[in-house]
Amino acid sequence: MPRGPGPLDRLLKVSRIYLEPGVRESARGREILERWPDAEQVEVASHQHIPGLFGNEGNVEAWNRIKGSTLVLGVKKTLSFIANDRSSDFIAPSTANGCVMACAYCYVPRNKGYANPVTVFVNIDRIQEAIRKHAHKRGLKLEPNTVDPHAWVYDIGCNSDCAADAAISDNVRDLVRLFTTLPNAKASFATKLVNRELLTYEPKGRTRIRFSLMPHAPAKLLDVRTSPIAERIAAIDDFVVAGYEVHLNFSPVILHDGWQDAYVELFQQIDAGIGERAKQQLACEIIFLTHNAGLHEVNLRWHPKAEELLWRPGIQETKVSQGGGVNVRYRTGFKGRHVAEFQALLAKHLPYCRVRYAF
Repeated sequence: MPRGPGPLDRLLKVSRIYLEPGVRESARGREILERWPDAEQVEVASHQHIPGLFGNEGNVEAWNRIKGSTLVLGVKKTLSFIANDRSSDFIAPSTANGCVMACAYCYVPRNKGYANPVTVFVNIDRIQEAIRKHAHKRGLKLEPNTVDPHAWVYDIGCNSDCAADAAISDNVRDLVRLFTTLPNAKASFATKLVNRELLTYEPKGRTRIRFSLMPHAPAKLLDVRTSPIAERIAAIDDFVVAGYEVHLNFSPVILHDGWQDAYVELFQQIDAGIGERAKQQLACEIIFLTHNAGLHEVNLRWHPKAEELLWRPGIQETKVSQGGGVNVRYRTGFKGRHVAEFQALLAKHLPYCRVRYAF
Protein backbone atom coordinates (compact mmCIF):
# COMPACT_ATOMS: atom_id res chain seq x y z
CA MET A 1 0.00 0.00 0.00
CA PRO A 2 2.37 2.76 -1.16
CA ARG A 3 1.61 6.17 0.28
CA GLY A 4 3.23 9.56 0.06
CA PRO A 5 3.61 12.03 2.93
CA GLY A 6 0.39 12.29 4.90
CA PRO A 7 -1.22 14.19 7.77
CA LEU A 8 -0.18 11.57 10.33
CA ASP A 9 3.54 11.66 9.58
CA ARG A 10 4.23 13.84 12.61
CA LEU A 11 1.69 12.04 14.81
CA LEU A 12 2.19 8.33 14.16
CA LYS A 13 5.57 6.62 14.05
CA VAL A 14 4.65 3.00 14.66
CA SER A 15 7.19 0.92 16.54
CA ARG A 16 4.87 -1.78 17.91
CA ILE A 17 1.83 -3.46 16.38
CA TYR A 18 -0.46 -5.70 18.40
CA LEU A 19 -2.41 -8.04 16.15
CA GLU A 20 -5.06 -10.67 16.55
CA PRO A 21 -4.82 -14.11 14.95
CA GLY A 22 -6.25 -13.83 11.47
CA VAL A 23 -4.87 -10.38 10.70
CA ARG A 24 -2.06 -11.76 8.54
CA GLU A 25 -4.62 -13.79 6.57
CA SER A 26 -6.41 -10.59 5.54
CA ALA A 27 -5.31 -8.58 2.52
CA ARG A 28 -5.99 -5.35 4.42
CA GLY A 29 -4.05 -6.64 7.40
CA ARG A 30 -1.04 -7.47 5.26
CA GLU A 31 -1.18 -4.05 3.59
CA ILE A 32 -0.99 -2.31 6.95
CA LEU A 33 1.80 -4.54 8.24
CA GLU A 34 3.81 -3.90 5.08
CA ARG A 35 3.56 -0.17 5.68
CA TRP A 36 5.53 -0.49 8.93
CA PRO A 37 7.88 -3.42 8.22
CA ASP A 38 10.27 -2.52 11.04
CA ALA A 39 7.62 -2.39 13.75
CA GLU A 40 7.64 -5.09 16.41
CA GLN A 41 4.67 -7.42 15.90
CA VAL A 42 3.05 -8.83 19.03
CA GLU A 43 0.25 -11.36 18.55
CA VAL A 44 -2.57 -11.11 21.10
CA ALA A 45 -5.71 -13.15 21.63
CA SER A 46 -8.01 -10.11 21.57
CA HIS A 47 -7.66 -6.47 20.59
CA GLN A 48 -9.78 -5.61 23.63
CA HIS A 49 -7.58 -7.31 26.21
CA ILE A 50 -3.90 -6.58 25.68
CA PRO A 51 -1.77 -7.34 28.74
CA GLY A 52 0.23 -4.35 29.87
CA LEU A 53 -1.62 -1.86 27.67
CA PHE A 54 -5.24 -0.98 28.49
CA GLY A 55 -5.22 -2.20 32.08
CA ASN A 56 -1.88 -0.71 33.10
CA GLU A 57 -2.46 2.39 35.21
CA GLY A 58 1.16 3.43 34.74
CA ASN A 59 0.49 4.04 31.04
CA VAL A 60 -1.38 7.27 31.77
CA GLU A 61 1.85 9.26 31.97
CA ALA A 62 2.75 7.91 28.50
CA TRP A 63 -0.69 8.73 27.02
CA ASN A 64 0.53 10.55 23.90
CA ARG A 65 3.67 8.47 23.42
CA ILE A 66 1.57 5.30 23.22
CA LYS A 67 -0.82 6.97 20.77
CA GLY A 68 2.10 7.92 18.54
CA SER A 69 3.96 4.62 18.57
CA THR A 70 1.38 1.84 19.00
CA LEU A 71 -1.10 0.36 16.53
CA VAL A 72 -3.61 -2.41 17.20
CA LEU A 73 -5.02 -4.59 14.41
CA GLY A 74 -8.09 -6.70 14.98
CA VAL A 75 -10.89 -8.61 13.30
CA LYS A 76 -14.35 -7.16 13.90
CA LYS A 77 -16.56 -9.90 15.31
CA THR A 78 -19.87 -8.17 16.03
CA LEU A 79 -21.39 -6.45 13.02
CA SER A 80 -24.32 -4.74 14.71
CA PHE A 81 -26.15 -1.52 13.86
CA ILE A 82 -27.28 0.89 16.57
CA ALA A 83 -30.30 3.10 15.95
CA ASN A 84 -29.59 6.79 16.42
CA ASP A 85 -31.63 9.95 15.93
CA ARG A 86 -29.06 12.71 16.17
CA SER A 87 -25.95 12.66 14.00
CA SER A 88 -27.21 9.69 12.00
CA ASP A 89 -30.03 7.21 11.64
CA PHE A 90 -27.70 4.32 12.45
CA ILE A 91 -24.24 3.79 13.85
CA ALA A 92 -22.53 1.34 11.52
CA PRO A 93 -20.09 -1.36 12.64
CA SER A 94 -16.85 0.48 13.23
CA THR A 95 -13.76 -0.06 11.13
CA ALA A 96 -11.62 1.43 13.90
CA ASN A 97 -11.71 2.68 17.45
CA GLY A 98 -9.39 4.90 19.39
CA CYS A 99 -7.44 7.71 17.81
CA VAL A 100 -3.96 9.05 17.17
CA MET A 101 -5.21 12.43 18.37
CA ALA A 102 -5.77 13.15 22.05
CA CYS A 103 -8.75 15.43 22.67
CA ALA A 104 -9.08 15.74 26.42
CA TYR A 105 -12.88 15.32 26.43
CA CYS A 106 -13.08 12.28 24.10
CA TYR A 107 -15.51 9.62 25.30
CA VAL A 108 -13.74 6.63 23.70
CA PRO A 109 -11.00 6.36 26.38
CA ARG A 110 -13.68 5.93 29.04
CA ASN A 111 -14.00 2.34 27.85
CA LYS A 112 -10.29 1.65 27.39
CA GLY A 113 -8.77 2.73 30.67
CA TYR A 114 -5.20 3.92 30.73
CA ALA A 115 -4.25 3.97 27.04
CA ASN A 116 -6.12 4.77 23.84
CA PRO A 117 -4.14 3.91 20.70
CA VAL A 118 -6.00 3.43 17.45
CA THR A 119 -7.33 -0.04 16.65
CA VAL A 120 -8.00 -0.83 12.97
CA PHE A 121 -10.26 -3.69 11.93
CA VAL A 122 -8.99 -5.49 8.86
CA ASN A 123 -12.10 -7.41 7.74
CA ILE A 124 -13.41 -4.47 5.73
CA ASP A 125 -15.14 -6.74 3.20
CA ARG A 126 -17.46 -8.20 5.85
CA ILE A 127 -18.21 -4.74 7.26
CA GLN A 128 -19.06 -3.41 3.80
CA GLU A 129 -21.32 -6.35 3.07
CA ALA A 130 -23.14 -5.87 6.39
CA ILE A 131 -23.79 -2.20 5.57
CA ARG A 132 -24.95 -3.05 2.06
CA LYS A 133 -27.44 -5.63 3.35
CA HIS A 134 -28.71 -3.34 6.12
CA ALA A 135 -29.33 -0.45 3.72
CA HIS A 136 -31.06 -2.76 1.25
CA LYS A 137 -33.45 -4.00 3.94
CA ARG A 138 -34.33 -0.44 4.95
CA GLY A 139 -35.62 0.45 1.51
CA LEU A 140 -36.52 4.05 0.73
CA LYS A 141 -36.67 6.66 3.48
CA LEU A 142 -40.29 7.72 3.21
CA GLU A 143 -40.44 10.20 6.09
CA PRO A 144 -37.90 13.05 6.33
CA ASN A 145 -36.25 13.62 9.69
CA THR A 146 -33.69 15.99 11.16
CA VAL A 147 -30.85 13.66 10.18
CA ASP A 148 -31.60 13.82 6.44
CA PRO A 149 -34.76 14.31 4.39
CA HIS A 150 -34.11 11.52 1.90
CA ALA A 151 -31.26 9.17 2.83
CA TRP A 152 -30.62 6.77 5.68
CA VAL A 153 -27.46 8.15 7.27
CA TYR A 154 -24.85 5.81 8.74
CA ASP A 155 -22.21 7.13 11.13
CA ILE A 156 -19.03 5.31 10.11
CA GLY A 157 -16.74 7.04 12.63
CA CYS A 158 -18.51 6.93 15.97
CA ASN A 159 -15.49 5.54 17.85
CA SER A 160 -12.64 7.06 15.85
CA ASP A 161 -11.75 9.90 13.49
CA CYS A 162 -12.13 8.68 9.91
CA ALA A 163 -9.87 11.37 8.47
CA ALA A 164 -7.07 10.00 10.63
CA ASP A 165 -8.04 6.38 9.95
CA ALA A 166 -7.79 7.10 6.22
CA ALA A 167 -4.11 7.86 6.64
CA ILE A 168 -3.51 4.41 8.15
CA SER A 169 -5.46 2.16 5.78
CA ASP A 170 -7.87 2.25 2.83
CA ASN A 171 -10.88 1.30 4.95
CA VAL A 172 -12.40 4.79 4.82
CA ARG A 173 -11.84 5.11 1.08
CA ASP A 174 -13.61 1.78 0.59
CA LEU A 175 -16.57 2.92 2.70
CA VAL A 176 -16.89 6.28 0.91
CA ARG A 177 -16.97 4.46 -2.41
CA LEU A 178 -19.45 1.89 -1.08
CA PHE A 179 -21.98 4.61 -0.28
CA THR A 180 -21.83 5.94 -3.85
CA THR A 181 -23.47 2.62 -4.81
CA LEU A 182 -26.27 2.82 -2.20
CA PRO A 183 -29.01 5.10 -3.57
CA ASN A 184 -30.90 5.26 -0.27
CA ALA A 185 -27.98 5.82 2.12
CA LYS A 186 -25.22 8.23 3.11
CA ALA A 187 -22.11 7.89 5.24
CA SER A 188 -21.27 10.46 7.89
CA PHE A 189 -18.39 11.16 10.24
CA ALA A 190 -17.03 13.98 12.38
CA THR A 191 -13.40 15.00 12.17
CA LYS A 192 -10.81 17.30 13.68
CA LEU A 193 -8.11 16.45 11.15
CA VAL A 194 -7.74 17.89 7.65
CA ASN A 195 -6.68 14.96 5.47
CA ARG A 196 -6.64 16.18 1.89
CA GLU A 197 -6.22 12.67 0.57
CA LEU A 198 -9.98 12.38 1.10
CA LEU A 199 -10.48 14.95 -1.67
CA THR A 200 -9.57 12.21 -4.18
CA TYR A 201 -12.25 9.74 -3.04
CA GLU A 202 -15.09 10.96 -5.34
CA PRO A 203 -17.92 10.72 -2.77
CA LYS A 204 -20.58 12.02 -5.20
CA GLY A 205 -22.60 13.64 -2.44
CA ARG A 206 -23.05 10.39 -0.51
CA THR A 207 -20.71 11.16 2.41
CA ARG A 208 -21.26 13.90 4.96
CA ILE A 209 -18.20 15.26 6.75
CA ARG A 210 -18.85 17.14 9.97
CA PHE A 211 -15.92 19.41 10.81
CA SER A 212 -15.75 19.81 14.58
CA LEU A 213 -15.16 23.42 15.61
CA MET A 214 -14.73 25.40 18.81
CA PRO A 215 -13.08 28.75 19.58
CA HIS A 216 -9.33 28.89 19.15
CA ALA A 217 -8.25 29.23 22.80
CA PRO A 218 -10.06 26.18 24.23
CA ALA A 219 -9.23 24.18 21.10
CA LYS A 220 -5.53 24.88 21.59
CA LEU A 221 -5.79 23.53 25.14
CA LEU A 222 -8.17 20.61 24.58
CA ASP A 223 -7.87 19.45 20.94
CA VAL A 224 -4.45 17.89 21.37
CA ARG A 225 -2.65 16.66 18.21
CA THR A 226 -5.43 17.88 15.87
CA SER A 227 -5.54 20.27 12.90
CA PRO A 228 -5.84 23.94 13.95
CA ILE A 229 -9.34 25.44 13.82
CA ALA A 230 -8.33 27.87 11.05
CA GLU A 231 -7.12 24.96 8.91
CA ARG A 232 -10.41 23.11 9.36
CA ILE A 233 -12.42 26.17 8.31
CA ALA A 234 -10.14 26.75 5.31
CA ALA A 235 -10.75 23.17 4.12
CA ILE A 236 -14.56 23.40 4.00
CA ASP A 237 -14.85 24.85 0.48
CA ASP A 238 -12.43 22.30 -0.95
CA PHE A 239 -14.41 19.39 0.49
CA VAL A 240 -17.67 20.80 -0.87
CA VAL A 241 -16.11 21.13 -4.33
CA ALA A 242 -14.81 17.55 -4.06
CA GLY A 243 -18.37 16.26 -3.67
CA TYR A 244 -18.81 15.96 0.09
CA GLU A 245 -21.75 17.30 2.02
CA VAL A 246 -20.07 19.41 4.70
CA HIS A 247 -21.71 20.20 8.01
CA LEU A 248 -20.33 21.70 11.21
CA ASN A 249 -20.13 20.04 14.57
CA PHE A 250 -20.04 22.57 17.41
CA SER A 251 -18.91 20.02 19.92
CA PRO A 252 -18.32 20.06 22.73
CA VAL A 253 -19.57 23.49 23.74
CA ILE A 254 -17.71 24.28 26.96
CA LEU A 255 -18.99 27.04 29.21
CA HIS A 256 -16.48 29.48 30.68
CA ASP A 257 -16.22 33.21 31.25
CA GLY A 258 -16.40 34.94 27.89
CA TRP A 259 -17.62 31.94 25.91
CA GLN A 260 -20.20 34.07 24.07
CA ASP A 261 -17.62 36.48 22.65
CA ALA A 262 -15.37 33.56 21.70
CA TYR A 263 -18.14 31.91 19.69
CA VAL A 264 -19.12 35.16 17.99
CA GLU A 265 -15.51 35.44 16.82
CA LEU A 266 -15.61 31.83 15.61
CA PHE A 267 -18.87 32.40 13.71
CA GLN A 268 -17.34 35.46 12.06
CA GLN A 269 -14.29 33.41 11.04
CA ILE A 270 -16.55 30.79 9.47
CA ASP A 271 -18.63 33.38 7.62
CA ALA A 272 -15.53 35.05 6.20
CA GLY A 273 -13.78 31.77 5.44
CA ILE A 274 -16.30 29.84 3.33
CA GLY A 275 -17.92 30.49 -0.03
CA GLU A 276 -21.51 30.73 -1.16
CA ARG A 277 -21.73 27.11 -2.28
CA ALA A 278 -20.71 25.88 1.16
CA LYS A 279 -23.10 28.28 2.87
CA GLN A 280 -26.07 27.08 0.82
CA GLN A 281 -25.70 23.50 2.05
CA LEU A 282 -24.48 24.24 5.58
CA ALA A 283 -26.05 22.69 8.66
CA CYS A 284 -24.76 21.96 12.12
CA GLU A 285 -25.20 20.07 15.33
CA ILE A 286 -24.64 21.64 18.74
CA ILE A 287 -23.49 19.37 21.56
CA PHE A 288 -22.75 20.71 25.01
CA LEU A 289 -20.03 19.00 27.02
CA THR A 290 -20.61 15.62 28.61
CA HIS A 291 -17.75 14.53 30.87
CA ASN A 292 -16.96 11.51 33.02
CA ALA A 293 -15.42 11.02 36.45
CA GLY A 294 -13.13 8.23 35.28
CA LEU A 295 -11.80 10.28 32.38
CA HIS A 296 -11.38 13.22 34.76
CA GLU A 297 -9.07 11.10 36.91
CA VAL A 298 -7.07 9.95 33.87
CA ASN A 299 -6.74 13.52 32.56
CA LEU A 300 -5.45 14.75 35.90
CA ARG A 301 -2.48 12.45 35.35
CA TRP A 302 -1.51 13.64 31.86
CA HIS A 303 -3.30 16.95 31.15
CA PRO A 304 -4.50 18.58 34.40
CA LYS A 305 -4.94 22.06 32.89
CA ALA A 306 -7.67 20.69 30.64
CA GLU A 307 -9.70 19.72 33.69
CA GLU A 308 -9.85 23.34 34.82
CA LEU A 309 -12.26 23.86 31.89
CA LEU A 310 -13.90 20.45 31.76
CA TRP A 311 -14.55 19.60 35.42
CA ARG A 312 -16.94 22.17 36.91
CA PRO A 313 -18.89 20.45 39.73
CA GLY A 314 -20.62 23.69 40.67
CA ILE A 315 -22.51 23.80 37.37
CA GLN A 316 -22.60 20.09 36.48
CA GLU A 317 -24.76 17.13 37.50
CA THR A 318 -24.71 13.35 37.06
CA LYS A 319 -26.55 11.92 34.05
CA VAL A 320 -27.07 8.53 32.45
CA SER A 321 -26.29 8.74 28.73
CA GLN A 322 -28.10 7.03 25.84
CA GLY A 323 -25.44 4.32 25.96
CA GLY A 324 -26.05 3.66 29.65
CA GLY A 325 -22.87 5.27 30.97
CA VAL A 326 -22.88 7.43 34.10
CA ASN A 327 -21.47 10.82 33.13
CA VAL A 328 -21.71 14.48 34.12
CA ARG A 329 -23.28 17.33 32.17
CA TYR A 330 -24.27 20.93 32.81
CA ARG A 331 -27.19 21.21 35.21
CA THR A 332 -30.73 21.00 33.87
CA GLY A 333 -32.21 24.46 33.39
CA PHE A 334 -28.78 26.07 33.45
CA LYS A 335 -27.84 24.11 30.36
CA GLY A 336 -31.13 24.82 28.61
CA ARG A 337 -30.70 28.57 28.97
CA HIS A 338 -27.21 28.40 27.51
CA VAL A 339 -28.28 26.16 24.62
CA ALA A 340 -30.91 28.77 23.72
CA GLU A 341 -28.33 31.56 24.00
CA PHE A 342 -25.92 29.66 21.75
CA GLN A 343 -28.61 29.15 19.12
CA ALA A 344 -29.55 32.83 19.21
CA LEU A 345 -25.93 33.85 18.63
CA LEU A 346 -25.63 31.36 15.78
CA ALA A 347 -28.83 32.62 14.14
CA LYS A 348 -27.57 36.19 14.32
CA HIS A 349 -24.10 35.57 12.89
CA LEU A 350 -24.62 32.50 10.65
CA PRO A 351 -28.31 32.79 9.69
CA TYR A 352 -27.89 30.35 6.78
CA CYS A 353 -26.56 27.56 9.03
CA ARG A 354 -29.47 25.23 9.79
CA VAL A 355 -29.40 23.56 13.22
CA ARG A 356 -30.03 19.84 12.86
CA TYR A 357 -30.14 19.31 16.61
CA ALA A 358 -28.88 20.88 19.82
CA PHE A 359 -28.52 19.38 23.26
